[in-house]
Amino acid sequence: MGETKLAAALKPFCEKLRSVVENGSDISVITHLDADGITSGSIIATALIRAGAKCSVRTVSDMNPSVIERMKADDRDFYVITDLGGGMAANFSKALKDRWVVIDHHQIPEQEMLTDDAGQVMNAWKYGIDGGVEVPAGGMAYMVASALDRKNRDLSCMAVVSAVGDRQDQGDKKSFIGLNKEILETAKGLGLVNVDLDIMLTGRETRPLHEALAFTSFPYIDGLTWNRDNCHSLLKNAGIKMKENGRWRVPAEFSQEEKSAILDAVAKFVVTSSKTSAAVIDDLVGYVYTLAGEDKRSQLRDAREFSTLLNACGRIGRSGVGIAICMGDRDAMLTAGEEISAQYRTTLRSYISTIFSEKWRVTDDGKMAFVNGDGLVAEDMLGAVSSLLSGSPTLAGRLVFVRALSQDGTYKFSSRKALGCTSSANLGLIMRHCAEAAKGTGGGHSAAAGCRIPSPALDDFITCVRSSANDPKFSAS
Repeated sequence: MGETKLAAALKPFCEKLRSVVENGSDISVITHLDADGITSGSIIATALIRAGAKCSVRTVSDMNPSVIERMKADDRDFYVITDLGGGMAANFSKALKDRWVVIDHHQIPEQEMLTDDAGQVMNAWKYGIDGGVEVPAGGMAYMVASALDRKNRDLSCMAVVSAVGDRQDQGDKKSFIGLNKEILETAKGLGLVNVDLDIMLTGRETRPLHEALAFTSFPYIDGLTWNRDNCHSLLKNAGIKMKENGRWRVPAEFSQEEKSAILDAVAKFVVTSSKTSAAVIDDLVGYVYTLAGEDKRSQLRDAREFSTLLNACGRIGRSGVGIAICMGDRDAMLTAGEEISAQYRTTLRSYISTIFSEKWRVTDDGKMAFVNGDGLVAEDMLGAVSSLLSGSPTLAGRLVFVRALSQDGTYKFSSRKALGCTSSANLGLIMRHCAEAAKGTGGGHSAAAGCRIPSPALDDFITCVRSSANDPKFSAS
């Protein structure tokens, strides 16, 4: 039903974009700097350029009044905003009149759905589609691109990257559901993506096996995660052949029989650990999405690795590299992306170890954990830090809120539901409500959200979050 409504809405939306392109308009795509933002901005920019448009792409950390003012001052002919701007239609109309559209998947207020008479908001929730698990912004951008021209169906593989990057692999064994599943079927049918049930290790196509196991933090295995030496000893003692012709083998190169032996070795290790549940072995097996057109041993061949590289580019202030890679650059930009990825991992690891060693940074009552990243975490890294913390056994079951003080003196927050969290709270609704009460902006999904607030409102904001988390009005149901 939702997809029928979406298909009907895509026709006039695409007609609007076609007329903007035909008028020779100078189009600016403004998108978020995470993997979903970079893929969605790249997908729609590619489709517009193929249609003959003059088009540029810019990423921002979040959509707020100062960004809108900058857009107004830029005075481009037309703006396409992706993965951002939910609940801000009135602000866009005031600043840009009718020279904008939004392509997004974050939950929006009902008021915005009801008042979008001009059809400028292409948002999954308007059509009864859950943008938290059924389609990300990259998937919505792909739907627009393929409705603009069927030739753009080759961009379906980028929509798959956006879905795993946005952690929407929420079906059984990390499969896709809803619109994501349909887009994946298109990508498979075109021979662009292969899907297999496999051991899910970080760096499946690029890292030596013991390193891939050590760098896998979802699930977190106490004694193995971040510990290369332990992983190496474990696998060596299990008789796993880790080198061939003097070269380390990567996880994708092992046979099914060898993979069973690897899982057995990890399972035996977990049984001896008091801190890790045996259930993690189930979490280590899931569907993997391989981009058939990318080179073996490339970071772009595994969709999850590809999305991590894009996240790294955005978070470390090099979004342009990620956009260039998404739009086809496989030379200098890919080399730069791989270097950025290594820097990103090192930075993240240092943040996490500092947070846990400096005890004053975490206020934890067993249900909610507030993490103070002031003076440590760069604001653009907040989402990555909150995601990693949400997978840590130390904070299992909590609602996690991580903050950092921005250069402009505002506070930025990123929130997540940690592994095993049973709270019915809808973080997107809570972040929007409490940020607006503090004269800031916020929103997101039920299990992942963020906001920006003025610094004097910090204490009132935290009080509001604590009370709202227990208020049925802000539940996910």
